[in-house]
Amino acid sequence: MSGSMKKNMPYLFACFLIMLVMSCKSTADMSGKSADKILGNPAYQAISYGGYREKTRDIQPSIPQLKEDMKILSAIGVRVLRTYNVKYDEAANLLEAIKQLKNEDRDFEMYVMLGAWIDCKNAWTDSPDRIRNQESENNAAEIARAVELTRKYPDIVKIIAVGNEAMVHWAWNYYVEPGIILKWVNHLQELKKKGELPKSLWITSSDNFASWGGGESAYHVEDLNKLIRAVDYISMHTYPMHDTHYNPDFWGGKPDEEKLSDLEKTDAAMLRARDYAIAQYESVVDYMQSLGVNKPVHIGETGWATTCNGHYGNQGSRAVDEYKSALYYRLMRKWTNKSGISCFYFEAFDEQWKDAGNPLGSENHFGLINLQSQAKFVLWDLVDKGVFDGLTRDGKPVTKTYNGNKQALMKDLRVPPTEKEIKDMKSKK
Repeated sequence: MSGSMKKNMPYLFACFLIMLVMSCKSTADMSGKSADKILGNPAYQAISYGGYREKTRDIQPSIPQLKEDMKILSAIGVRVLRTYNVKYDEAANLLEAIKQLKNEDRDFEMYVMLGAWIDCKNAWTDSPDRIRNQESENNAAEIARAVELTRKYPDIVKIIAVGNEAMVHWAWNYYVEPGIILKWVNHLQELKKKGELPKSLWITSSDNFASWGGGESAYHVEDLNKLIRAVDYISMHTYPMHDTHYNPDFWGGKPDEEKLSDLEKTDAAMLRARDYAIAQYESVVDYMQSLGVNKPVHIGETGWATTCNGHYGNQGSRAVDEYKSALYYRLMRKWTNKSGISCFYFEAFDEQWKDAGNPLGSENHFGLINLQSQAKFVLWDLVDKGVFDGLTRDGKPVTKTYNGNKQALMKDLRVPPTEKEIKDMKSKK
Protein backbone atom coordinates (compact mmCIF):
# COMPACT_ATOMS: atom_id res chain seq x y z
CA MET A 1 0.00 0.00 0.00
CA SER A 2 1.42 3.39 -0.99
CA GLY A 3 2.11 6.07 1.60
CA SER A 4 -0.49 8.36 0.05
CA MET A 5 -3.16 5.65 0.36
CA LYS A 6 -2.24 5.05 4.01
CA LYS A 7 -2.47 8.77 4.62
CA ASN A 8 -5.95 8.90 3.06
CA MET A 9 -7.31 5.78 4.79
CA PRO A 10 -9.23 7.68 7.52
CA TYR A 11 -10.83 9.85 4.84
CA LEU A 12 -11.72 6.86 2.62
CA PHE A 13 -13.12 4.97 5.61
CA ALA A 14 -15.27 7.95 6.57
CA CYS A 15 -16.57 8.18 3.00
CA PHE A 16 -17.39 4.47 3.09
CA LEU A 17 -19.36 4.89 6.32
CA ILE A 18 -21.30 7.82 4.89
CA MET A 19 -22.15 5.84 1.76
CA LEU A 20 -23.23 2.86 3.89
CA VAL A 21 -25.49 5.01 6.04
CA MET A 22 -26.98 6.68 2.98
CA SER A 23 -27.52 3.30 1.38
CA CYS A 24 -29.32 2.01 4.49
CA LYS A 25 -31.42 5.17 4.66
CA SER A 26 -32.31 4.83 1.00
CA THR A 27 -33.37 1.20 1.53
CA ALA A 28 -35.49 2.17 4.52
CA ASP A 29 -37.09 5.03 2.62
CA MET A 30 -37.87 2.75 -0.30
CA SER A 31 -39.59 0.19 1.92
CA GLY A 32 -41.74 2.81 3.61
CA LYS A 33 -43.33 2.47 7.02
CA SER A 34 -44.30 -0.94 8.35
CA ALA A 35 -47.82 -1.94 9.37
CA ASP A 36 -47.07 -1.66 13.08
CA LYS A 37 -46.14 2.01 12.58
CA ILE A 38 -49.16 2.77 10.37
CA LEU A 39 -52.07 1.03 12.07
CA GLY A 40 -53.41 2.96 15.02
CA ASN A 41 -51.56 6.10 13.93
CA PRO A 42 -53.97 9.06 13.51
CA ALA A 43 -51.59 10.59 10.95
CA TYR A 44 -52.39 7.63 8.68
CA GLN A 45 -56.14 7.76 8.14
CA ALA A 46 -57.55 4.60 6.56
CA ILE A 47 -60.42 4.03 4.15
CA SER A 48 -62.00 1.25 2.10
CA TYR A 49 -61.54 1.87 -1.59
CA GLY A 50 -63.08 0.80 -4.85
CA GLY A 51 -62.57 2.89 -7.98
CA TYR A 52 -65.39 1.48 -10.10
CA ARG A 53 -67.47 4.09 -11.87
CA GLU A 54 -69.81 1.92 -13.94
CA LYS A 55 -72.62 -0.55 -13.21
CA THR A 56 -70.36 -3.51 -13.84
CA ARG A 57 -66.89 -4.49 -12.73
CA ASP A 58 -66.22 -5.64 -16.27
CA ILE A 59 -65.33 -1.99 -16.92
CA GLN A 60 -62.18 -1.43 -14.90
CA PRO A 61 -61.01 2.00 -13.73
CA SER A 62 -57.96 3.14 -15.66
CA ILE A 63 -54.63 4.02 -14.08
CA PRO A 64 -55.20 7.75 -14.78
CA GLN A 65 -58.59 7.49 -13.03
CA LEU A 66 -57.01 5.71 -10.08
CA LYS A 67 -54.33 8.38 -9.84
CA GLU A 68 -57.05 11.05 -9.72
CA ASP A 69 -58.67 9.20 -6.82
CA MET A 70 -55.38 8.84 -4.97
CA LYS A 71 -54.71 12.57 -5.17
CA ILE A 72 -58.18 13.32 -3.79
CA LEU A 73 -57.80 10.86 -0.92
CA SER A 74 -54.31 12.08 -0.12
CA ALA A 75 -55.68 15.64 0.04
CA ILE A 76 -58.12 14.66 2.79
CA GLY A 77 -55.41 12.92 4.82
CA VAL A 78 -55.94 9.30 3.81
CA ARG A 79 -52.70 7.32 3.73
CA VAL A 80 -53.94 3.70 3.91
CA LEU A 81 -56.39 1.96 1.57
CA ARG A 82 -58.21 -1.32 1.84
CA THR A 83 -58.99 -3.41 -1.26
CA TYR A 84 -61.03 -6.60 -1.51
CA ASN A 85 -59.80 -8.98 -4.20
CA VAL A 86 -57.07 -9.46 -6.77
CA LYS A 87 -59.15 -11.32 -9.35
CA TYR A 88 -59.83 -8.14 -11.29
CA ASP A 89 -57.16 -5.78 -12.59
CA GLU A 90 -58.20 -2.98 -10.25
CA ALA A 91 -55.89 -3.93 -7.36
CA ALA A 92 -52.83 -4.38 -9.58
CA ASN A 93 -53.57 -1.14 -11.43
CA LEU A 94 -54.07 0.67 -8.13
CA LEU A 95 -50.64 -0.41 -6.92
CA GLU A 96 -49.10 0.71 -10.20
CA ALA A 97 -50.92 4.04 -9.95
CA ILE A 98 -49.52 4.61 -6.46
CA LYS A 99 -46.05 3.65 -7.65
CA GLN A 100 -46.26 6.19 -10.46
CA LEU A 101 -47.42 8.91 -8.06
CA LYS A 102 -44.51 8.12 -5.75
CA ASN A 103 -42.11 8.37 -8.67
CA GLU A 104 -43.59 11.72 -9.63
CA ASP A 105 -43.55 13.09 -6.07
CA ARG A 106 -41.13 11.64 -3.51
CA ASP A 107 -43.33 12.99 -0.70
CA PHE A 108 -46.44 11.12 -1.87
CA GLU A 109 -47.35 8.39 0.61
CA MET A 110 -50.04 5.74 0.29
CA TYR A 111 -50.14 2.19 1.65
CA VAL A 112 -52.47 -0.72 0.93
CA MET A 113 -54.20 -3.47 2.89
CA LEU A 114 -54.51 -5.95 0.03
CA GLY A 115 -57.56 -8.19 0.14
CA ALA A 116 -57.66 -11.76 -1.17
CA TRP A 117 -61.23 -12.98 -1.68
CA ILE A 118 -62.14 -16.37 -0.18
CA ASP A 119 -65.16 -18.54 -1.08
CA CYS A 120 -66.49 -21.92 -0.03
CA LYS A 121 -66.96 -24.80 -2.47
CA ASN A 122 -69.98 -24.20 -4.74
CA ALA A 123 -70.17 -20.53 -3.75
CA TRP A 124 -72.27 -18.18 -5.90
CA THR A 125 -73.97 -21.06 -7.71
CA ASP A 126 -77.53 -22.39 -7.86
CA SER A 127 -76.37 -25.46 -5.98
CA PRO A 128 -77.96 -25.68 -2.51
CA ASP A 129 -74.98 -27.76 -1.42
CA ARG A 130 -72.41 -25.16 -0.40
CA ILE A 131 -69.64 -27.02 1.42
CA ARG A 132 -68.39 -24.72 4.17
CA ASN A 133 -65.35 -26.74 5.22
CA GLN A 134 -64.16 -27.08 1.64
CA GLU A 135 -63.08 -24.22 -0.53
CA SER A 136 -63.42 -22.84 -4.01
CA GLU A 137 -60.64 -23.73 -6.40
CA ASN A 138 -60.29 -19.99 -7.00
CA ASN A 139 -58.91 -19.34 -3.51
CA ALA A 140 -55.41 -20.62 -4.22
CA ALA A 141 -55.14 -18.31 -7.23
CA GLU A 142 -56.29 -15.33 -5.13
CA ILE A 143 -53.64 -15.99 -2.51
CA ALA A 144 -50.92 -16.59 -5.10
CA ARG A 145 -51.77 -13.33 -6.87
CA ALA A 146 -51.79 -11.42 -3.57
CA VAL A 147 -48.32 -12.82 -2.81
CA GLU A 148 -47.10 -11.86 -6.28
CA LEU A 149 -48.34 -8.27 -5.94
CA THR A 150 -46.91 -7.92 -2.45
CA ARG A 151 -43.50 -9.00 -3.69
CA LYS A 152 -43.74 -6.58 -6.61
CA TYR A 153 -44.83 -3.61 -4.47
CA PRO A 154 -43.36 -4.25 -0.98
CA ASP A 155 -43.10 -0.52 -0.30
CA ILE A 156 -46.89 -0.16 -0.76
CA VAL A 157 -48.54 -3.41 0.38
CA LYS A 158 -48.20 -3.57 4.15
CA ILE A 159 -51.09 -5.91 5.04
CA ILE A 160 -52.76 -8.90 3.39
CA ALA A 161 -56.34 -9.67 4.46
CA VAL A 162 -57.45 -13.24 3.83
CA GLY A 163 -61.15 -13.02 3.00
CA ASN A 164 -63.82 -10.39 3.48
CA GLU A 165 -66.76 -11.31 5.72
CA ALA A 166 -65.88 -14.85 4.72
CA MET A 167 -66.78 -16.48 8.06
CA VAL A 168 -70.01 -14.73 9.03
CA HIS A 169 -73.01 -17.00 8.61
CA TRP A 170 -75.29 -14.47 6.96
CA ALA A 171 -72.87 -14.32 4.00
CA TRP A 172 -74.82 -17.32 2.77
CA ASN A 173 -73.56 -17.34 -0.81
CA TYR A 174 -69.94 -17.97 0.09
CA TYR A 175 -68.97 -18.15 3.78
CA VAL A 176 -66.43 -20.73 4.94
CA GLU A 177 -65.53 -22.33 8.26
CA PRO A 178 -62.64 -20.60 10.10
CA GLY A 179 -60.32 -23.51 9.28
CA ILE A 180 -60.17 -22.39 5.65
CA ILE A 181 -59.07 -18.88 6.60
CA LEU A 182 -56.61 -20.33 9.13
CA LYS A 183 -55.02 -22.48 6.43
CA TRP A 184 -54.19 -19.48 4.26
CA VAL A 185 -53.13 -17.24 7.14
CA ASN A 186 -50.68 -19.94 8.24
CA HIS A 187 -49.46 -20.28 4.66
CA LEU A 188 -48.67 -16.56 4.43
CA GLN A 189 -47.04 -16.54 7.85
CA GLU A 190 -44.83 -19.41 6.72
CA LEU A 191 -43.79 -17.46 3.61
CA LYS A 192 -42.76 -14.63 5.93
CA LYS A 193 -40.64 -17.02 7.99
CA LYS A 194 -38.93 -18.29 4.84
CA GLY A 195 -38.17 -14.74 3.71
CA GLU A 196 -40.45 -15.08 0.69
CA LEU A 197 -42.59 -12.20 1.99
CA PRO A 198 -41.43 -9.21 4.04
CA LYS A 199 -41.20 -10.06 7.73
CA SER A 200 -42.82 -6.70 8.55
CA LEU A 201 -45.92 -7.60 6.49
CA TRP A 202 -48.99 -8.11 8.67
CA ILE A 203 -51.51 -10.85 7.95
CA THR A 204 -55.16 -10.72 9.01
CA SER A 205 -58.70 -11.57 7.95
CA SER A 206 -61.36 -8.88 7.81
CA ASP A 207 -64.71 -10.00 9.14
CA ASN A 208 -67.87 -9.18 11.05
CA PHE A 209 -67.52 -8.69 14.80
CA ALA A 210 -69.54 -11.88 15.45
CA SER A 211 -67.11 -13.94 13.39
CA TRP A 212 -64.28 -12.82 15.66
CA GLY A 213 -66.04 -14.14 18.74
CA GLY A 214 -67.98 -11.01 19.65
CA GLY A 215 -71.35 -12.56 18.84
CA GLU A 216 -73.18 -15.75 19.59
CA SER A 217 -71.41 -18.87 20.86
CA ALA A 218 -71.91 -20.71 17.55
CA TYR A 219 -68.80 -18.89 16.33
CA HIS A 220 -66.68 -19.92 19.33
CA VAL A 221 -64.88 -22.87 17.74
CA GLU A 222 -61.29 -24.01 18.17
CA ASP A 223 -60.26 -23.05 14.64
CA LEU A 224 -61.35 -19.47 15.35
CA ASN A 225 -59.23 -19.49 18.49
CA LYS A 226 -56.26 -20.75 16.46
CA LEU A 227 -56.91 -18.07 13.86
CA ILE A 228 -56.91 -15.33 16.50
CA ARG A 229 -53.50 -16.59 17.61
CA ALA A 230 -52.22 -16.82 14.02
CA VAL A 231 -53.07 -13.34 12.68
CA ASP A 232 -50.90 -10.31 13.39
CA TYR A 233 -53.98 -8.31 14.31
CA ILE A 234 -57.77 -8.59 14.16
CA SER A 235 -59.69 -6.62 11.53
CA MET A 236 -63.34 -6.44 12.65
CA HIS A 237 -66.46 -4.94 11.07
CA THR A 238 -69.29 -3.11 12.79
CA TYR A 239 -72.39 -1.66 11.11
CA PRO A 240 -74.90 0.05 13.39
CA MET A 241 -76.63 1.36 10.27
CA HIS A 242 -77.59 -2.15 9.18
CA ASP A 243 -78.75 -3.01 12.67
CA THR A 244 -81.19 -0.12 12.69
CA HIS A 245 -83.24 -2.71 10.78
CA TYR A 246 -81.92 -6.08 11.97
CA ASN A 247 -81.40 -5.28 15.66
CA PRO A 248 -83.06 -1.88 16.17
CA ASP A 249 -83.55 -1.68 19.93
CA PHE A 250 -80.66 0.77 20.32
CA TRP A 251 -82.03 2.99 17.58
CA GLY A 252 -85.45 3.98 18.85
CA GLY A 253 -85.92 7.37 20.49
CA LYS A 254 -86.19 7.18 24.26
CA PRO A 255 -89.24 8.51 26.20
CA ASP A 256 -87.18 11.24 27.85
CA GLU A 257 -86.28 12.58 24.38
CA GLU A 258 -89.86 13.41 23.37
CA LYS A 259 -89.46 17.14 24.09
CA LEU A 260 -86.23 17.43 22.13
CA SER A 261 -86.09 19.04 18.70
CA ASP A 262 -85.88 16.78 15.64
CA LEU A 263 -82.20 17.58 15.29
CA GLU A 264 -81.52 16.81 18.95
CA LYS A 265 -83.37 13.49 18.64
CA THR A 266 -81.24 12.63 15.61
CA ASP A 267 -78.01 13.57 17.36
CA ALA A 268 -78.97 11.42 20.36
CA ALA A 269 -79.66 8.44 18.09
CA MET A 270 -76.29 8.82 16.38
CA LEU A 271 -74.51 8.87 19.73
CA ARG A 272 -76.23 5.57 20.50
CA ALA A 273 -75.08 4.25 17.13
CA ARG A 274 -71.50 5.16 17.96
CA ASP A 275 -71.78 3.49 21.36
CA TYR A 276 -73.28 0.41 19.67
CA ALA A 277 -70.21 0.19 17.43
CA ILE A 278 -67.90 0.61 20.41
CA ALA A 279 -69.72 -2.19 22.25
CA GLN A 280 -69.23 -4.54 19.29
CA TYR A 281 -65.55 -3.62 19.11
CA GLU A 282 -65.14 -4.27 22.83
CA SER A 283 -66.93 -7.63 22.52
CA VAL A 284 -64.20 -8.78 20.12
CA VAL A 285 -61.45 -7.53 22.41
CA ASP A 286 -63.08 -9.31 25.36
CA TYR A 287 -63.28 -12.63 23.49
CA MET A 288 -59.68 -12.34 22.29
CA GLN A 289 -58.44 -11.61 25.81
CA SER A 290 -60.48 -14.50 27.22
CA LEU A 291 -58.13 -16.74 25.20
CA GLY A 292 -55.09 -15.18 26.83
CA VAL A 293 -54.29 -13.28 23.64
CA ASN A 294 -53.49 -9.58 23.53
CA LYS A 295 -52.88 -8.09 20.10
CA PRO A 296 -54.17 -5.07 18.17
CA VAL A 297 -57.80 -4.93 17.07
CA HIS A 298 -58.64 -2.43 14.32
CA ILE A 299 -61.84 -1.67 12.42
CA GLY A 300 -61.71 -3.12 8.92
CA GLU A 301 -65.09 -1.66 7.99
CA THR A 302 -67.79 0.61 9.28
CA GLY A 303 -69.86 3.16 7.42
CA TRP A 304 -73.20 4.88 6.93
CA ALA A 305 -75.04 5.24 3.63
CA THR A 306 -76.65 8.47 2.45
CA THR A 307 -79.49 7.11 0.29
CA CYS A 308 -81.79 4.09 0.55
CA ASN A 309 -85.18 3.07 -0.78
CA GLY A 310 -85.26 -0.10 1.34
CA HIS A 311 -84.81 -1.17 4.95
CA TYR A 312 -82.99 1.98 6.07
CA GLY A 313 -84.99 4.55 4.14
CA ASN A 314 -88.09 6.60 4.82
CA GLN A 315 -90.35 3.54 4.88
CA GLY A 316 -87.96 1.65 7.12
CA SER A 317 -85.69 2.64 10.00
CA ARG A 318 -85.23 6.20 8.66
CA ALA A 319 -81.48 5.85 9.22
CA VAL A 320 -79.90 7.27 6.09
CA ASP A 321 -79.27 10.81 4.92
CA GLU A 322 -76.20 12.98 4.49
CA TYR A 323 -76.49 14.58 7.91
CA LYS A 324 -76.46 11.27 9.80
CA SER A 325 -73.70 9.91 7.59
CA ALA A 326 -71.50 12.93 8.31
CA LEU A 327 -72.17 12.76 12.03
CA TYR A 328 -71.36 9.04 12.21
CA TYR A 329 -68.12 9.58 10.30
CA ARG A 330 -67.00 12.33 12.66
CA LEU A 331 -68.00 10.44 15.79
CA MET A 332 -66.14 7.32 14.68
CA ARG A 333 -63.02 9.19 13.59
CA LYS A 334 -62.92 11.07 16.88
CA TRP A 335 -63.23 7.90 18.95
CA THR A 336 -60.79 5.77 16.92
CA ASN A 337 -58.17 8.51 16.62
CA LYS A 338 -58.23 9.07 20.37
CA SER A 339 -58.12 5.32 21.08
CA GLY A 340 -55.27 4.45 18.70
CA ILE A 341 -57.52 2.38 16.44
CA SER A 342 -57.32 2.39 12.66
CA CYS A 343 -60.74 2.69 11.04
CA PHE A 344 -61.01 1.66 7.39
CA TYR A 345 -64.13 3.72 6.85
CA PHE A 346 -66.47 2.39 4.18
CA GLU A 347 -66.03 3.94 1.74
CA ALA A 348 -64.21 6.57 -0.30
CA PHE A 349 -66.44 6.91 -3.39
CA ASP A 350 -69.93 5.74 -4.34
CA GLU A 351 -69.93 2.62 -6.55
CA GLN A 352 -73.02 1.77 -8.55
CA TRP A 353 -72.15 -1.83 -9.49
CA LYS A 354 -73.02 -3.09 -6.01
CA ASP A 355 -76.77 -2.84 -6.59
CA ALA A 356 -76.81 -2.15 -10.30
CA GLY A 357 -80.50 -2.97 -10.70
CA ASN A 358 -81.56 -0.52 -7.98
CA PRO A 359 -79.95 2.92 -8.33
CA LEU A 360 -81.32 4.03 -4.93
CA GLY A 361 -80.08 0.93 -3.08
CA SER A 362 -78.01 1.74 -0.02
CA GLU A 363 -75.01 -0.31 -1.18
CA ASN A 364 -74.47 2.20 -3.99
CA HIS A 365 -74.29 5.19 -1.64
CA PHE A 366 -71.71 4.64 1.11
CA GLY A 367 -69.08 6.95 -0.41
CA LEU A 368 -67.86 10.27 0.93
CA ILE A 369 -67.92 11.51 -2.68
CA ASN A 370 -70.59 10.59 -5.23
CA LEU A 371 -70.27 9.65 -8.89
CA GLN A 372 -70.83 13.26 -9.98
CA SER A 373 -67.62 14.25 -8.19
CA GLN A 374 -69.65 15.95 -5.47
CA ALA A 375 -68.38 15.91 -1.90
CA LYS A 376 -71.13 14.91 0.50
CA PHE A 377 -71.95 16.98 3.58
CA VAL A 378 -69.17 15.35 5.62
CA LEU A 379 -66.56 16.99 3.35
CA TRP A 380 -68.17 20.37 2.67
CA ASP A 381 -65.81 22.16 5.04
CA LEU A 382 -62.82 20.79 3.11
CA VAL A 383 -64.27 22.13 -0.14
CA ASP A 384 -64.57 25.55 1.54
CA LYS A 385 -60.95 25.34 2.67
CA GLY A 386 -59.75 24.72 -0.88
CA VAL A 387 -58.45 21.22 -0.16
CA PHE A 388 -59.68 20.00 -3.55
CA ASP A 389 -58.55 23.00 -5.58
CA GLY A 390 -56.94 21.83 -8.81
CA LEU A 391 -58.11 18.23 -8.33
CA THR A 392 -60.66 16.51 -10.55
CA ARG A 393 -62.44 13.18 -10.81
CA ASP A 394 -63.16 12.09 -14.37
CA GLY A 395 -62.37 15.65 -15.40
CA LYS A 396 -64.89 17.19 -12.98
CA PRO A 397 -63.84 19.46 -10.12
CA VAL A 398 -64.93 18.42 -6.63
CA THR A 399 -68.02 20.43 -5.68
CA LYS A 400 -70.69 20.06 -2.99
CA THR A 401 -73.90 18.05 -2.99
CA TYR A 402 -77.09 20.13 -2.74
CA ASN A 403 -75.06 22.94 -4.33
CA GLY A 404 -73.80 23.60 -0.84
CA ASN A 405 -77.27 24.57 0.42
CA LYS A 406 -77.49 23.19 3.97
CA GLN A 407 -81.11 24.23 4.34
CA ALA A 408 -82.01 22.03 1.36
CA LEU A 409 -79.95 19.17 2.78
CA MET A 410 -81.69 19.36 6.14
CA LYS A 411 -85.09 19.02 4.46
CA ASP A 412 -84.08 15.44 3.72
CA LEU A 413 -83.27 14.72 7.36
CA ARG A 414 -85.49 11.98 8.76
CA VAL A 415 -85.98 11.68 12.52
CA PRO A 416 -85.33 8.14 13.83
CA PRO A 417 -88.38 6.18 15.02
CA THR A 418 -89.49 6.16 18.64
CA GLU A 419 -89.20 3.06 20.80
CA LYS A 420 -92.90 2.36 20.20
CA GLU A 421 -92.45 2.61 16.43
CA ILE A 422 -89.50 0.25 16.65
CA LYS A 423 -91.64 -2.30 18.52
CA ASP A 424 -94.35 -2.00 15.87
CA MET A 425 -91.78 -2.49 13.10
CA LYS A 426 -90.41 -5.61 14.80
CA SER A 427 -93.90 -7.07 15.23
CA LYS A 428 -94.49 -6.79 11.47
CA LYS A 429 -91.32 -8.67 10.50
